Amino acid sequence: MATDVKVPALGESITEGTLAQWLKKPGDAVAADEPIVSLETDKVSVEVPSPVAGTLTEQLFQEGDTVDVGAVIARIGETGAVAAAAPAKEVADENTNPPGPAETPLPREDQHAPTADHADLTLSPAVRRAVLEHHVDPSKIHGTGKDGRLTKDDVIAAAKAKDAGPVHEPEVKAPAAAADAPQASPAPALATSAKGERREERVKMTRLRQTIAQRLKDAQNTAALLTTYNDVDMTAVIDARARYKDLFEKKHGIRLGFMGFFVKAVALAARDVPSVNARIEGDEIVYSDYLDVSVAVSAPKGLVVPVIRSADQMSFAEIEKTIAAFGKKAKEGSLTVDEMKGGTFTISNGGVFGSLLSSPIINPPQSAVLGMHRIEERPVVRDGQIVARPMMYLALSYDHRLIDGREAVTFLVRIKEAIEDPTRLLIDL
Repeated sequence: MATDVKVPALGESITEGTLAQWLKKPGDAVAADEPIVSLETDKVSVEVPSPVAGTLTEQLFQEGDTVDVGAVIARIGETGAVAAAAPAKEVADENTNPPGPAETPLPREDQHAPTADHADLTLSPAVRRAVLEHHVDPSKIHGTGKDGRLTKDDVIAAAKAKDAGPVHEPEVKAPAAAADAPQASPAPALATSAKGERREERVKMTRLRQTIAQRLKDAQNTAALLTTYNDVDMTAVIDARARYKDLFEKKHGIRLGFMGFFVKAVALAARDVPSVNARIEGDEIVYSDYLDVSVAVSAPKGLVVPVIRSADQMSFAEIEKTIAAFGKKAKEGSLTVDEMKGGTFTISNGGVFGSLLSSPIINPPQSAVLGMHRIEERPVVRDGQIVARPMMYLALSYDHRLIDGREAVTFLVRIKEAIEDPTRLLIDL
């Protein structure tokens, strides 16, 4: 008796998704609740678990196909249902064409493309395309992906290794010259030709990447975007972290980071400048008496923006724990649609990647986004003396239709004051 695996509900207003990757292949044993396939929507990637323990007997769709919510995409049979059939086929093949005692199957020199046995469902479309384009045998490549699966990088690395081989062969070296002739340096043409042909690859944009692109372009087309900048002296925050980080981690089980300070500072500044926490709907301005902070997080398949709900009511520990959980889920691809829904203000920290200064784009329908950047010691003047201080550039991009320049600058200055004197966060100044 086979059990159907159906596409689960993917979130409000989402009716379909893209089958991104099969995590199991026919014949594989699966446990109950073990992920067997990854789906991608325009908002999030989700893994679909097996409803029962057994063996994956059928895959009804291929990677890259669009599947509707509720559609049957696979079937799970009793344990060993498919696995039992596979050995029988192998035995029959052995009796038909038994190999010699010392024989090892090797690809022929003219066998550039993979055989049908290699181009099975264990290769994703991108990997299969790379195998065909680079003329490599996938059975000879060690996979570094999940469960030993091949990745496109594995194929490209193998192709480069194959192409680089002839460079070291004796026949490509310059021929011996007369004794009185000077030795010439290797010709650049050899190095160029050894790199192989110049190639291009076309890969269809994922549904998530398409949505990110569309939303960012919509923000540029719709909002009157403007960015104001400031810098902030991080000395006080760094000293506070150094002084209390061990006690904080011991008590709360989480490290004290910079983001908690900035979320708190945003909450404080938004009370003075509520328009940065508002949005435009038609011909109306909607003001929120709560602060839901969207935190931009880099995930393997693109930028995701989970939301810290009621951040203005949370403690430092609650903020840091929530952010840490989001970071872990983003790497695993397990963030849900509900966790990324809504948000009234966004914080983007490009500093973790080394960004010195940038102009972030707002996340519609929000009206403002704060960009953090890397901390760098720079010379500043304090009490008439030039001293080195850990400085960070801040950028506030905002929708000028709703937020005036005076309000934007005031908001950013409030954040700067709170970070440079964290006591303000405690006494609400």
